[in-house]
Amino acid sequence: MCGIAGVMTRDGSPPDPALLERLLGAIAHRGPDGQGRTVRGGVALLHARLAIIDLDTGAQPLYGPEGSALIANGEIYNNPELRAAMPGTPFRTRSDCEPAVFLYERDGERFATALRGMYAIAVHDRRRNRLLLARDPFGIKPLYYTETEGQFLFASEPAALRVPGAALESRQRAELLQLKFTTGADTIFPGIRRVLPGETLVVEGARVVARHRQPALPAGKPFALRHKAALERLERELLDSVAVHLRSDVPYGLFLSGGIDSSALLALMTRAAGTRVRVLTCGWEGGGVPDESFEAERLARLMGADCHRVEMRRRDFWELAPRIAAAIDDPTADAAVLPTWMLGRAARADGLKVTLCGEGADELFAGYARYRRQRTPWRLLSRPPRSRGVFEKTGTLAGWRDGLAAAEAEAAGPRGRTALQAMQAADIAEWLPNDLLGKLDRCLMVHGVEGRTPFLDLPLADFVFRLPDGMKTSFRYGKLLLRQWLARAFPEAGAYARKKGFKPPVGAWMAAEAKRLGPLVAAEPGVAEVFSPEQVQAAFDAAAKAPQPAWSLLFYALWHCRHALGLDCDGDIGAVLAAARA
Repeated sequence: MCGIAGVMTRDGSPPDPALLERLLGAIAHRGPDGQGRTVRGGVALLHARLAIIDLDTGAQPLYGPEGSALIANGEIYNNPELRAAMPGTPFRTRSDCEPAVFLYERDGERFATALRGMYAIAVHDRRRNRLLLARDPFGIKPLYYTETEGQFLFASEPAALRVPGAALESRQRAELLQLKFTTGADTIFPGIRRVLPGETLVVEGARVVARHRQPALPAGKPFALRHKAALERLERELLDSVAVHLRSDVPYGLFLSGGIDSSALLALMTRAAGTRVRVLTCGWEGGGVPDESFEAERLARLMGADCHRVEMRRRDFWELAPRIAAAIDDPTADAAVLPTWMLGRAARADGLKVTLCGEGADELFAGYARYRRQRTPWRLLSRPPRSRGVFEKTGTLAGWRDGLAAAEAEAAGPRGRTALQAMQAADIAEWLPNDLLGKLDRCLMVHGVEGRTPFLDLPLADFVFRLPDGMKTSFRYGKLLLRQWLARAFPEAGAYARKKGFKPPVGAWMAAEAKRLGPLVAAEPGVAEVFSPEQVQAAFDAAAKAPQPAWSLLFYALWHCRHALGLDCDGDIGAVLAAARA
């Protein structure tokens, strides 16, 4: 797990050394264990390493026998199997990423289809003078690029590519405020685009000349399967995924919320690892919202795991929110960024470089209430998912649903796909990579910690996505088959407990400071472009009962201070917002 960046110049001249230093500095926090670079003609590849596999000889770039150079941010879980399938190949390291460069020299542009893992990869083919960028099918690992008049640049984070002082894209701003995330390839920064999940770009002469896409989900309608066979197959797939996600040369742990998904991972890790699992959980000071951290501690004890409970306090919120917003350069106004950031910090302090996380289970197994509504007889009378934004009556946020509507139409396209599968596919295409996974990546990588997501594994997804709708959700429960498995494997985990979520009591914390926060946020230049002072104050006055509008405003104000105004965000909320008004 690392950070990558690079440049290709159009005329073949060597890239500017000062630019390379700036790019490498911008991604340095992602790889505290070393740096690597190569400059070959008009192409430079830069790497900041977080050493997880092959600590001694796994430095990058990695090279193929025909001269191709590769840098990667990610983990290739089928590395042992790939090596076994290429006998006689002159591997030079034990790095899990090294087989990818040999696959490229053998298979060309489709090399990534053989990879099982999470990755953002750049390959420079010196013979053809071309650059390739590839991203894993779920978009677990980020990758961004921009094309200028004279060069093509890419990086793990858009902050490395951003032009200071540039205006923001209005449609993406509207999406962020209304949906809490942005959709599609275009980011909120003009000219900076995402490599889409599963996409491979071919770049020649500093221009994208070809694109290929590997889907995360299988085509076709659900298959018929007996219940007993489905449970047996699910257990095999889960155990296999967890086993490969535990491949590591450094200490690993688990983020345990106390809910269905992480409890299942705890049971699976205990079986697969054969050792005591190290667990971290996060709770809240004061109460007022569900806090499952004490339940997580209980479950950890039952499984013989070592558990570290982190408590987020109101003071932490006030002091850390600006730093957290600064870390989320590709923004998501999801309040779960707060505890996720704190868990990342705690993991690093505990000596953990790798943590397993439950992201993806709700989308694959159909855990959300909107999926259950799709199964009800009155579904045709219900509103479409996300048909209302966070700010319903704000006319300055036009176009906020256009990107999501396009994704929904594409997700419904494959023949035989059910309405439930279409909803899942739309979430997996947009909500998952651009909110949940982006949040996880930034909040952990800022601390040099790798987050692994065993539910987002291609063999497991191929099976689970094609389960009959009735094995995923009923009128009352989502994630039916996963719950049934957990009830047998770990009955103490409460497989049929209601979903409580993982959100701190930001509403209460903001309401306590509403009279102070309202004017500060309203005066922040980015917020003032869109909302009146009266609208902002009304949101904070209502924060105790409806926290999301106030949090979206506060997050956007703090994010804008750092990523649009370029202000320092090391102070507390009051200091940072006061500086923006000065």
